[in-house]
Amino acid sequence: MASISTAVPATPEVFASTPHFTRPTFLMCPPEWYGVDYVLNPWMAGNVHRSSRDLAFAQWKGFHNVLRGVADVRLLHPEPGCPDMVFLSHGALVHHGVAAVSSFHRPERRSETAHLRRWLMSQGFLLWETAHGTAFEGEGDITFDDLGNQLWAAHGVRTCRASHHHIADAWHLAANSLHLVDPRFYHLDTCFAPLHGGYLLYFPAAFDTASLAKIEAAYPVEKRIAVSEVDATRMACCALNIGRAVFTGEISKSLAARLFDAGFDVVQLELSEFIKGGGGARSLALRLSDLRVTHGTLGTAPNIATP
Repeated sequence: MASISTAVPATPEVFASTPHFTRPTFLMCPPEWYGVDYVLNPWMAGNVHRSSRDLAFAQWKGFHNVLRGVADVRLLHPEPGCPDMVFLSHGALVHHGVAAVSSFHRPERRSETAHLRRWLMSQGFLLWETAHGTAFEGEGDITFDDLGNQLWAAHGVRTCRASHHHIADAWHLAANSLHLVDPRFYHLDTCFAPLHGGYLLYFPAAFDTASLAKIEAAYPVEKRIAVSEVDATRMACCALNIGRAVFTGEISKSLAARLFDAGFDVVQLELSEFIKGGGGARSLALRLSDLRVTHGTLGTAPNIATP
């Protein structure tokens, strides 16, 4: 339960990203072996062997092509026996050149970790390991605010709360622990998305009362964009955010209008095959670049246009 590096700096300000990215950069994995072959979450129930690999690949390629227009996109080779590997952001949490590697709760996903770990090491990332038996599933469970200064973490369905402190130690930060109470929203990324400019896209009913109080204390009402249950079940909160662009699946006109009024360009994608597996846009791409680079607040802002 230690990082590969034995000399991690004491404050985030003195981290030197290794490797160093100068524009938004993500890692994706093609859905060559994707399929709903078992049930790990409520979204998969009723969809076993009902997914279409051809349609999934077409939807993934559509997202990949759009994302390549505004960011550098690296690819991880898919591996047989890892049908959920396409949900790559569940495999790690990356910031300042350090990658906290997942320790999956379910045995069906554990073989994915070795493949991602090898790629991250080959690219020069410092790895922060999590002990087996301490469930932690990457960006699915823990996320940074839009500036990379604060951590939000969830527990309740799949994740061990004990992992929060350990992961936060990788960047010498405290973690705000939130309790998920609706099994449909088994990961934080299904119901909570910090957005550029201090905004938050979230589904309040996924959290207990104490967690909502933490959220409301951190985000003023004018920055909170609460989604309806209908939009939440479309994986609206599993959105990928790059600066003023929000990539998500199909959402209601009212939610799209609220995001537009907050200054965001909404890019709606067809992701129905991946919703069957319990994921959305954000779970399909692992962020590699620091958040100030990703959002264009450090250096030149990315030129993002809505197709």
